Amino acid sequence: MKYKATSFDIAYKAGVSQSTVSRALRNSPLVNEETRHKIHAIAKELNYKVDKNASNLRSQHTGTLALLLFEDPTMDDSLINPFFLSMLGSITRAAAKKGYDLLISFQQLSDDWHADYEDASKADGIILLGYGDYLDYEEKLEKLYEQGTHFVRYGSVAENQPGVSFGCDNYQGGYMATQHLIKLGRKDFIFLGGASDNSPEFRARYQGYCQALKEAGLRIRDNAQLDAISTEESGYQAAQQAFEQKIKFDAVICASDLIAIGGIRAIKAHGLTIPTDVSIVGFDDIPIAHFANPPLTTIQQNTRLAGEMLVDALINLIHNLEVKASLTPATLIVRESCGSEQT
Repeated sequence: MKYKATSFDIAYKAGVSQSTVSRALRNSPLVNEETRHKIHAIAKELNYKVDKNASNLRSQHTGTLALLLFEDPTMDDSLINPFFLSMLGSITRAAAKKGYDLLISFQQLSDDWHADYEDASKADGIILLGYGDYLDYEEKLEKLYEQGTHFVRYGSVAENQPGVSFGCDNYQGGYMATQHLIKLGRKDFIFLGGASDNSPEFRARYQGYCQALKEAGLRIRDNAQLDAISTEESGYQAAQQAFEQKIKFDAVICASDLIAIGGIRAIKAHGLTIPTDVSIVGFDDIPIAHFANPPLTTIQQNTRLAGEMLVDALINLIHNLEVKASLTPATLIVRESCGSEQT
């Protein structure tokens, strides 16, 4: 009996996964053109014929999207950053409007974490949310992309990233926040938040901060960027470090609202008043920012628009339509933590 080639034979010869072969043979835009041509050529060489019945079975949809969050250190038991709670609500509404159910869970960074969702037919595609350590999970994103899993993520947007990403214009947000305080007459700035490759969103906010200082002719001090993750305690410790190092400052730009709220606590503990002595700005516009004491000036991310974009993009990917990464605009929300222009 003559041997009949399978998609696994093509995958082995092409050096790719079987799911990549399946998508390439359907001419999915998720597989780059060079790889598609290579796979089609091998299929022709092996006289491979698509099993129409199996293909139809695999193309059936569950009508469910999976939303996976990183576990974040929080003051309560939710382990969800408050910013992403707002995003969760907008994604849920957007999915329902499109007729999809939403399966919500935490991201598992084991070798086969993706298999619990699309590959196991639990969901048609995946939305990834959460800060996390980008360098830790970049390899997982590459694996998802290589095997042709439908996924989108909210986070940093840069060239050559695996898959399709959406995010806020973090650079512009950092620039706007800093420029606002410069216009109020502030001169000595510190930045609370990470600025490394591990946290590309915070880094972009820091880069916008630096650009605004540079344009205003103000110094960018090496010791004035103090690392912090997005928690109140980390913000408190970073501001405390500035006091311990005797860094002079009258303006604080924070990479998140949670960091800013911790910073406010440290500044008050040292007998300074906000905004008379120090102006402070956060990032995200989480609900508690409005109720901070004083109410926190912040950069707002449009969670409603972001949620709709993520759902629309994922559904388009599921239907093999082309999708491009994009940024949503940042908006400055002015409250009492900045004060008014100095005379």
